[in-house]
Amino acid sequence: MGMSHEDIPGEINALVERVIGAGIEVHRQLGPGLLERSYEIALVHELGLRGLRVFQQVEIRLEYKGVELPSQRLDLVVEDMIVVELKAVESIVPVHLAQLVSYLKAGHYPLGLVLNFNVPVLKDGISRRINKHHPLLSASPRDLRVSAF
Repeated sequence: MGMSHEDIPGEINALVERVIGAGIEVHRQLGPGLLERSYEIALVHELGLRGLRVFQQVEIRLEYKGVELPSQRLDLVVEDMIVVELKAVESIVPVHLAQLVSYLKAGHYPLGLVLNFNVPVLKDGISRRINKHHPLLSASPRDLRVSAF
């Protein structure tokens, strides 16, 4: 059984809503049709205007049975909690979501978003995934002790 929004600590949900709000503002101003890099620069600026700490092109290293694999780059990491992968594609396909889940596990992040800016209304281009194995999300709700960021 999957987790619902209610199962996620309120602080994380609030952060996700702030990120989505920033994405919606960028989309309202720029519309669809640009390159992902343009949306990345604009979203980083918008998140900064909203007082959020964001890192771009965060490198994560992977290992397979003692062999180091090529590193992966996450588009954005917000407040060391939320991975944001940006797309400007016809539609989100399952491999985009699988990639996000892999990033969450490899980077030990609790939650991630795919934002596809190539849609008429951004809310139709948002996909959300959780890392149900993350300590903040795997404890029972009464056991969670989340500090403010």
